[in-house]
Amino acid sequence: MGQRLVNDMVRMTREESYVQAVQALPLRLRQEALSLSGEDRAEAEELRLRSGWPMTALIRGRERPLGGAPVEGAELEQLVEIASRASLHTVLDQVRQGYLTFEGGHRIGLCGTAALKNGEIHALRTISSANVRIARQVREAAAAVLDGLCPGRRLADTLILAPPGLGKTTLLRDLIRAVSEGEGCVPLRVSLADERGEVAAMYGGRPQLDVGRRTDVAEGCPKAQGLMILLRAMNPQVLAVDEITAPEDVRALMMAAGCGVTLLATAHGEGRADLERRPLYRPLLEEGLFRFLVRICREGERRIYTIEELR
Repeated sequence: MGQRLVNDMVRMTREESYVQAVQALPLRLRQEALSLSGEDRAEAEELRLRSGWPMTALIRGRERPLGGAPVEGAELEQLVEIASRASLHTVLDQVRQGYLTFEGGHRIGLCGTAALKNGEIHALRTISSANVRIARQVREAAAAVLDGLCPGRRLADTLILAPPGLGKTTLLRDLIRAVSEGEGCVPLRVSLADERGEVAAMYGGRPQLDVGRRTDVAEGCPKAQGLMILLRAMNPQVLAVDEITAPEDVRALMMAAGCGVTLLATAHGEGRADLERRPLYRPLLEEGLFRFLVRICREGERRIYTIEELR
């Protein structure tokens, strides 16, 4: 198959994901989003809706106004209604946390005025802005790093590090898929703590994005709790989690490491110096939890992966 044909097929798939994601928009905004060219649809990462301002699209790292009338508050409410299939009560736990995952694995981030009950967010009383993130499966994203992370054809403890928006979750997802399927390495049982549903994008009990046949997913519970549940219940060989953000996440990973499971995780940062400087991440180095560090950086429109051995 020629490279040009392969590229055309990839673009078509990316366009299809975009078209699927915009079905959650109210009619006027949906038509506006579909006015983008095929190339821009394939490259769009997010659609931003802010009350009182025209909708914008994040394309190749830049927000571009789509030229329509300002988004109205009623349209933001309608967005949630469409995405939840008019069953807000079924997704209320997600909405309380500021997001909503809908069919296809696409995710809507929500922002507005919170209604509190007993000191905790009970609901979003008024939605002021929303961010529709287009979910895309990037197969072979892990191909560039897989050999380097699998000495003896078995995955070693790996931490993926990059600033927001550079594809940590995309790389993590494809590593999970490859290891679970045994592509270029020994196939292993993977357990994924997917607190916000961004990796596997569960919908109706099934992953909307391919994380492999030997992968078990715990979605919706705090990462630290999810890691411990998976460790006790699913007998994993690899334990995966997206975005280490709290001390309890670090403690759970340290406990899992003592049980002989391979760790696969992501964190925000520029490089090893960030890990050494930040109190949250410093124990990861001091305890030697990870053998490899994968850093992601951008050169123009390309993402560059660098593997560093930590131990």
